[in-house]
Amino acid sequence: MAKEKRDEKAICPRGEDYSRWYTDLVQRAELADYSPVPGCMVIRPNGMALWENIRDALDGMFRETGHQNAYFPMLIPVEFLAKEAAHVEGFAMECGVVTHSGLEPDGEGGLRPKGKLDSPFILRPTSETIIWHMYGQWIQSYRDLPILINQWANVMRWEMRTRLFLRTREFLWQEGHTAHANGEEAVAEALTILEVYRRFAEDYMAVPVLTGYKSEAEKFAGAVTTYCIEAMTQDKRAIQAGTSHYLGQNFAKAFDVTFQTEANERDYVYATSWGVSTRLIGALIMAHSDDKGLVIPPRLARTKVVVVPIARKDEDKAVVMPVVEQLRAELKSLGVKVDDDPNRSPGFKFAEHELRGVPLRIEIGRRDVEAGQLTLARRDTGEKVTLPLGGDLLGAVSELLEQIQADLFAKALAFRDENMHTADSYDEFKQILGAEGGAGFIRAHWDGTSETEKRIQEETGATIRVIQARDDDEPGVCMVTGAPSARRVVFARSY
Repeated sequence: MAKEKRDEKAICPRGEDYSRWYTDLVQRAELADYSPVPGCMVIRPNGMALWENIRDALDGMFRETGHQNAYFPMLIPVEFLAKEAAHVEGFAMECGVVTHSGLEPDGEGGLRPKGKLDSPFILRPTSETIIWHMYGQWIQSYRDLPILINQWANVMRWEMRTRLFLRTREFLWQEGHTAHANGEEAVAEALTILEVYRRFAEDYMAVPVLTGYKSEAEKFAGAVTTYCIEAMTQDKRAIQAGTSHYLGQNFAKAFDVTFQTEANERDYVYATSWGVSTRLIGALIMAHSDDKGLVIPPRLARTKVVVVPIARKDEDKAVVMPVVEQLRAELKSLGVKVDDDPNRSPGFKFAEHELRGVPLRIEIGRRDVEAGQLTLARRDTGEKVTLPLGGDLLGAVSELLEQIQADLFAKALAFRDENMHTADSYDEFKQILGAEGGAGFIRAHWDGTSETEKRIQEETGATIRVIQARDDDEPGVCMVTGAPSARRVVFARSY
């Protein structure tokens, strides 16, 4: 048999170059690859399986809160986007524009556009405008409200600096758009979704997040209030993992969407929008993975358990493989894979499944069968445990997977808490940001002005990630200007 070759240096160590480590991991674990279309990515089956599990879990949570799925066109008339001033200002520089309807030979062996459109279309950067055009046709009275719609779709934003999963020109996401009879109900909806996102991040991704709202400079274009969840990566930066926006009546006024109230009066509809994207995969990687490769929390892993038989000789296979088939049948409901490829050694298989983040590996050879036991290896810690053959194997493996899920969250939470700082002066703030090994999150007082926020960003590179509603938020003074402030915010450098 030919000698196996595997480049152990294919993934750059985190401590050497964190950015390169991330890109190496995404490609070596076959999650995504670069596309021939600049700024776009190809999501490979391993990455798509992860996104599908994210999608399915979230979709169930949306349905539990009364939402339904629909789909709207990706082409948006340019005049729609122009109707909402703040919205178009926020997205104008990121829009892809369709100006022609076909191609024709250029006479030199190539092709050129033909059929120039009377009015161009925008490739959706987000769908508020076209959705509110449709809501204007569907909503007549309070009896038509609320509308609670979500769609799973792709969007285009002409990003200039791209990075696989974290920031690409085209990405997959869900976007919810709801319509309500009053502002209180709409705010409650936005907060309900914020809680859904928090629960998903912590219960499925095993990533602890901070919740709160954005500053005026950081909020969504066209929103009254943007709520968010913020996670910490292993290089101690912040990553925005999801947003939920209270839009007030902004889009209803732009598209003249009114309804007859119960008091028989006309009023504009109140709205929300909210979304998470394939960016969550980047957050997941940066929260848990290591120099060996991907670490996937069991609740999001397509393959939760891989069984690796250790049997090269026919007489060993005759003993081991019947037990392997028994394991395959018994653990089927968990998502089990048997790797019995005869062309690869057990050691090579161990490394490959570690690279792909399979949470639990079962090793079984003839000696294990004769001893009546199995060896299980945890991906997160590398710890090995033994279980007896027979008995409630499904229950024991399920319990171990849940322990891995809980331990991943606990580890990430401890890391975040260790890197959560408080600064009461600007000098202290800058000292924390300049500390060796990265800064983490910094709680500090801010006077609420855009001028101070801009100055901090320009001088330090840190931005306001989230403004928290905190019970222990005592009055203080802004660390920069000394102005009175009772608002405690979290600053960080971010992705």
